[in-house]
Amino acid sequence: MRAVMISEPGGPDVLKIGEIPQPIPQADQVLVRVDAAGLNRADLLQRKGGYPAPAGIRADIPGLEFAGIVADVGSAVDQWKVDDRVFGIVGGAGQAEYVVTAADQIAAIPSNLDPIAAAAVPEVFMTAYDALQQGGLAADKRVLVHAVGSGVGTAALQLAKAAGAMVYGTARTAAKLKQATELGLEQGFVQDGDSWVSELMAATGGQGVDLVLDFVGAPLLQANLDVLASRGRIIVIGTMGGARGELNLGLLMRKRACIIGTMLRIRPPAEKARLTGDFARDVVPLLASGEVKPIIDRVFLFDQIAGAHRYMESNANFGKIVLAVGVPVSH
Repeated sequence: MRAVMISEPGGPDVLKIGEIPQPIPQADQVLVRVDAAGLNRADLLQRKGGYPAPAGIRADIPGLEFAGIVADVGSAVDQWKVDDRVFGIVGGAGQAEYVVTAADQIAAIPSNLDPIAAAAVPEVFMTAYDALQQGGLAADKRVLVHAVGSGVGTAALQLAKAAGAMVYGTARTAAKLKQATELGLEQGFVQDGDSWVSELMAATGGQGVDLVLDFVGAPLLQANLDVLASRGRIIVIGTMGGARGELNLGLLMRKRACIIGTMLRIRPPAEKARLTGDFARDVVPLLASGEVKPIIDRVFLFDQIAGAHRYMESNANFGKIVLAVGVPVSH
């Protein structure tokens, strides 16, 4: 089968489409013929050599999410059958024509989602859903989503709105904030310096927010605490801006605040299975009804993988970038 391969750590040009043996499912696994796969920031980091794959996962084939058709099932699998439409997350090697995955780490694709749309769902919606749950999402909460125009950002915005929360967001440009407003953003702030802190506090009547979802990391650590309401929570999902920063612990204590770090890729199989089950129960029905939807910025052909990486690195995208693996581009 064909797969995206990292020939060596480096820029987008180290990515090649190579030929490797098709995987064979073990007793508790499912073989999926991949129709489309999502591209994520983690893939860029892995390409550069900065995001190692978990033990047992090929380090030279990126890809954390996929959508496709069940092609074969292991001898112990009874919940899936050949030709079922499924999507899910994997520890790696998802950007290939076939992928094997644990049977309890995939979910059925709603009938209203085509393969490209389905591939834009698993990583960002599971990440956003999980982070919001850890943050104590509720209808009366005020939520701040940084990088609200990103794949996870657009998913978190929609899920928080669906729960009845009031959502604020930051982005690099006013254009992305305008697009996010169409998804239900209460108010957006261009992240240029620290002016957004006072603007957000004014917008909330000085109360601040109950929950912050942060993808930037160290540069926003203190600012996040500054805008946090008493007993609020900061969920650190990414460290695109750096992983080391300073924090006023006295303010953290006075606010009785909580900072939580989270990452899906390194979790043990049982935790991933529970998250997949919760996602299927709580999020898939929202996708099926259209209350929330994957936001797709651009679709690239499988052979255009280097261009897809360059485009993501430009930070121009609003929503997801998807690779068409086994289906034609129609978006």
